[in-house]
Amino acid sequence: MAGEAWNCPHCGERILRSAVACPACRRHLRLDAVTTARPVRPMLCPLGVDGTIRHPGDAAPWEYSVVIEVRGDRGDLIDRRIVSVGALQPGQTRRVTLRVEMQAPEPSSAPAASANARRP
Repeated sequence: MAGEAWNCPHCGERILRSAVACPACRRHLRLDAVTTARPVRPMLCPLGVDGTIRHPGDAAPWEYSVVIEVRGDRGDLIDRRIVSVGALQPGQTRRVTLRVEMQAPEPSSAPAASANARRP
């Protein structure tokens, strides 16, 4: 089922069940991913943001939290996670990258039924 999730057996992160390798720890999840040649599904990246935070060096250490929120069509909160916390000492920097990675669906031998199909 599209969008079904589970926890990676290696690192415990919540990932898509369809993943061949964990996007967090990058370890293979299925034996067939290593032994069987599978067609490569195109990877799309519809959102990518890079940013750098710098401590100016003339103040006390700054604390930071990297927070990610995912919201639905109506603005309802689906998930909110703190992915990192820490402190910047004078003169230090941190680079933060946010990417949304999407894979094209695997080709199916059976035609998919349209969700908007009329019922008799």
